[in-house]
Amino acid sequence: MAALVGCLVILAPLVARAAPYAAYVIDARTGQVLYSKNANTPLHPASLTKMLTLYITFDAIRRGEISLDSYVTVTRHAANQPPSKLGLQPGQKIKLRYLIRAAAVKSANDAAAAIGDAIGGSEAGFAKRMNDTAKMLGMTRSTFKNANGLTRTGHLSTAHDMAILGRHLFYDFPQYYNIFSRRSTDAGVRRVYSTNRKFLNAYKGADGIKTGYTYASGFNLVASAKRGQKRIIGVIFGGTSTAQRNAKMAHLLDIGFSRAPAYAKVQKPVAPDLDMVAQKDAPGAPVRVAVGKTIRLATAVHTSPRPRLRPDGATPTQPPSSKLLVAMKDDISSALNAVEDSQPAADPVKVAEDAPAADPAVPAEDPGDGLARSPVPAPRPGSAAPVQVAAAEPAAQAETRTAAADTAGADTVAPATSPAPTPAPAQATVVAMADTAPASDEDSIDAIEPTAASGDGGPQDDSAASSGIVFASAAPATTPTPEARPEIVTRMSTSGGRDWGINVGRFPSRYQAEKALLRTALTESSALSDSLRKVVRRKNGFDANFMGMTQDQADLACARLQARDIQCFSLSPS
Repeated sequence: MAALVGCLVILAPLVARAAPYAAYVIDARTGQVLYSKNANTPLHPASLTKMLTLYITFDAIRRGEISLDSYVTVTRHAANQPPSKLGLQPGQKIKLRYLIRAAAVKSANDAAAAIGDAIGGSEAGFAKRMNDTAKMLGMTRSTFKNANGLTRTGHLSTAHDMAILGRHLFYDFPQYYNIFSRRSTDAGVRRVYSTNRKFLNAYKGADGIKTGYTYASGFNLVASAKRGQKRIIGVIFGGTSTAQRNAKMAHLLDIGFSRAPAYAKVQKPVAPDLDMVAQKDAPGAPVRVAVGKTIRLATAVHTSPRPRLRPDGATPTQPPSSKLLVAMKDDISSALNAVEDSQPAADPVKVAEDAPAADPAVPAEDPGDGLARSPVPAPRPGSAAPVQVAAAEPAAQAETRTAAADTAGADTVAPATSPAPTPAPAQATVVAMADTAPASDEDSIDAIEPTAASGDGGPQDDSAASSGIVFASAAPATTPTPEARPEIVTRMSTSGGRDWGINVGRFPSRYQAEKALLRTALTESSALSDSLRKVVRRKNGFDANFMGMTQDQADLACARLQARDIQCFSLSPS
């Protein structure tokens, strides 16, 4: 008996102390509280802290402080962080995009610390920015001391505050949100695997967000899941194991789905204006002004300036000759007629803004995380998608130029606005515009930052192509040649890597699949304007696919559709 008591005395210290428990469940669409227990008790958040680190990083990218292609020099402080870690070395240079992936997916402490040192200048500097940002978000009971969440006296948060942060991540930065659903990703130095993949694989509709564990915190989790029109966010502090925490979260989300109304008007949280926070907490103050915001405020215009008349001859003010006017009229008329003939008839199908979206299925492949190469920027509101009018050229030359365009430099950092190109003299412009649905006034949701006017995969790099207009020379009417007749390019070639696509659902009939394709194309016209709608018959239905895209375009389109709660996954070349 005494021996048994002695064994119990020896084993007692090895039993893990149960951390305080808290839980909170909300309807992500409205913020309505569906379940709460100890939700306002300050507890150790552990790696849930990285959610705020990433939120600040996304905001810094948006305002031009840093870009995804910025090389971050790893400090000794960051490299010396304990596991989980990526294995960074002091002095190593690594792109910010890889640090984001490692922090979000693997929960790497060294990656998160490197981000904090790069943006905040030091751990203390970044912690000050974290606390100021948390206050702006309404996280009133949280205090942060570091970027990765390792236990520190006074480093505390609540289940309520973490639910607020998760909701802001989803609505304020939808272009990056898919990173939290990745089961694995390339982190530059090696491939890393998600700490949350067991829950993502086990719970239907789960697509994020972040795990956390330390001895002081227990097993924490902020999870988000969508079923039908409902999206629920749940938070757990103090789980006793990964399996117990995941089972408890599944139960809480089930409660949330059962209590949330089937339909509810989305009430997005108000995104805070963090410019003053960034200026106040910029490393080495004096104040550093956000580049993107300053440009927009200083150069905002309400109307496009009228272009100057093109000169005809040596005298700048001399009007065009009668022969040139005749030639211009003939070429413009033929080009516009060809465009009109090539346009499809208007479809009566309209998409209401509040129409229910299709219930998303679990994608067959990992969705894009917004951290890939910068895609072609979407057109600005009120503008029209240009239909390119190009002179005929040898097939080999066109193919070479297309391939070169597909591999053009991506992830280019450039100001949000670019000056209008100066028109070349002694040429007549032939421009045909096709109506398109207006895009969002914000940057493309999958764009990391404002891209250069040349974009990614554009046909040319000159200034005319940058503006979305292709100029065709108007030869005199007396010397026309068949080769000089304009050719209307209405669809992008599927060569040069355009063998990717996306799937937006499987339907019981071809009619329903075609209708879904048309509705989706109208909803997201900017990302799908160059794709081909294709219905593929399967044994159990009809697949609605958009084809003829590059991998980047497919990832961009899927990210934009998923941000609109429309089911989508990429189709890679077979």
